[in-house]
Parts: sequence; structure tokens; C-alpha cells
Amino acid sequence: MRVLHVISTLAPTGAGQQLRLLTRHLPHDCEVVTLSGPGPVAEALRAAGTPVHELAAPGDYDPGTVGRLRRLIRRGGFDVVHTHLYRACVLGRVAARLAGVPHVVATEHGPDVLGSRAAYLATERLGRATIAVSPAIAGQLRAWGVPDARISVIPRAVDTADFRYDPALRTAARARLGIPAAVPVIGAVGRLEPGHRFDRLIRATAEVPGAVLLLVGDGPARSALTRLAAIEGIAGRVKFAGPVEHTREMLCAMDVFASPSDQEPDGLLVLEALAAGLPALYVRCPPLEERAAARAAVPGTRRLTAHDPESLPRALRAEVLCVDERRGARLPVRDAGSRYDARRLAAAVDRVYQRVTVRPHRSAAYHFRTRGVA
Repeated sequence: MRVLHVISTLAPTGAGQQLRLLTRHLPHDCEVVTLSGPGPVAEALRAAGTPVHELAAPGDYDPGTVGRLRRLIRRGGFDVVHTHLYRACVLGRVAARLAGVPHVVATEHGPDVLGSRAAYLATERLGRATIAVSPAIAGQLRAWGVPDARISVIPRAVDTADFRYDPALRTAARARLGIPAAVPVIGAVGRLEPGHRFDRLIRATAEVPGAVLLLVGDGPARSALTRLAAIEGIAGRVKFAGPVEHTREMLCAMDVFASPSDQEPDGLLVLEALAAGLPALYVRCPPLEERAAARAAVPGTRRLTAHDPESLPRALRAEVLCVDERRGARLPVRDAGSRYDARRLAAAVDRVYQRVTVRPHRSAAYHFRTRGVA
């Protein structure tokens, strides 16, 4: 089966990385179209043997992009078109149908469906199935009017091999950041915005003597967080790494991972930390919460009380002490079970492909009309 993935952007986080995992494990001949410029994920896909086409789309409803996509789809002889993110879903579904490909699948990755509800629903009817990466996103799609029968919930996944600990990466990252080898590092990853509550983490780090806080990411709250670190008297103990192409090196540099936000939609960042052998403190991580509810808690993880200001500094002090007792040794690689494994992700998506391609097609007259479009 030939599958064309159309994605709005191949940014190095979120949907772009999930698409890279998916194409790595799908048992099909895949190609990718990005509607934005090139980037590290595009290069990684090409290095793995997946062709990547770049079609810069100036807007969500650009007819020129639809025409270029239609020609690419017809030339490629694709059996399935799989769209990712709002712009690609709107433009890609129209182009696929104009190219005569009725087997169209979409994935909604983000916490919000952005754009025009009317345009989204109009093009959604041109597809066969929509994948939501969480129950919350599935609920948003239903609220918009997407029929429940067309929605499949397939959680995002982690390939633990992508985050394996490497002492050489640790040494290089710490040298670049100016962090001595023996200093305990508390780390966090995410967009620097108020909802992620990195302010809590700065205040908590002030109560952990000698520890450095490493914040990986960027965003509108960076200047406020910089000022807060100075107010707390730990400006020299807070390192802002900025955005990175892949979090592995930064995770190798850390000793303890913390996720202080109660707004994390899927907890994937915490699972990446576990794959890197880090102890993890979190306020919200649905995969680990599922394991705890099933009385199968993952070792080296601790859920924090969001409304207890003392729970975070207390837990950080305890974990830093444990790191010292282990003499800096990493914990074993852990995961949240097969539900969040990259191979499971690909198998679940493949089942959606199989289901939509065996459904009865529309009438022959419909196919004549669509295939006859020049």
C-alpha cells in the first residue's frame, strides 16, 4: 500500500516527531508532504529513506496548494492520503478527493482544533476516518460535529531507543551549558508559558541547595522566569537551554525530571524522561495515572499534589538525595506499557487504513467526476 502523509509543519516536536515514528514502523511505502519549510525532522525522514516533498502553503484555504497537492497525489499513485494538523487536513482532503483517492484519514494532534469549524467539517466529510491522539481531542471533535463512528483514539507513542542514555552526550551538554559534572541537575522540557508553571519549579529549586535547574524550550514567559530566578536568588543556578531539535541530549544532562503543570494533555515528555533513565516527578501524566490506577505504578515516578506548595521542593530534595546515594547512576529504562509503544501506534493506524480501504466506495459516477477533474 502506498501512503502519502500531508502535514502542516514538520516542527521538531509534537506532530512532526510522531509522524517520524509512524513512518518508521508502518508496513507500507510512505511519502511525506510538508506545507512549511524544511527542518531537522524532514532530514531525519529522508535519512531513513522516506521521500519528503515541500509545498509551502501561504494559508489554510489556498487553492494553488490544493492544485499542487492534487498533481502530486495523482503522479504518486497513492492508495491512502493521511493528513495531520488543521491546514493539512483542510487542503489535503480536498486535494485527495480531486485526485480520485477516496481513502483519506486525518490525525488531530493538538489540544485544540484551530481554524474555521465550517471549513473543517466540510472537508472532514471527504475523509473516511479521523484519529484523535487523546480522549480530550476526541471530545472536541465530537463537540464540533464529527460523527463518533468516524473517530478513533490512538495515543501518541515513544520509541525508548530514541532517548537512551549516553554519558558522552551528558558530558558534551553539560560542558556547553557550563554545568560541572558533579552538580545535580533538575530538568524540565516544554514551552515557557504561564500554564506550564515553571515558576513553581524555580521556587522549588531555590529550596534544593546546590542543584541547578535546566529549562529546555522557549516561549513568552522566559523573561518573567529569568526575573523570578533573580528574585529567588538563584539566577546562576537556572539554565535556559532554549528550543532543541531533539530532547535526548538535554535529558542525558539531567539527574531528575520534573513536570509541574496540571495541563499536560498526554504526558509524553514524562515518558521520554523515563526512557532516558531519569526519576520523574509530575502533576499530570495520563499514562502513569492509568498504571497507578491499575496498581502497576512505574518505579522511579512520583505524582505531586498540585495545590500543595511544599510537595514539589520536598520531592526534589528526596530525589536529589537518591541520585547522590546512587552515585549518579541512571535508573533502568522504563515505559508506560505497550499502549504507548511506537510499534503499537503503527499497528493501530494500520488497522484504520485496512478498515477504510475495504469500505464500499461511492458510486462510479462519483469517481468519474473526481478523476475527470483536470
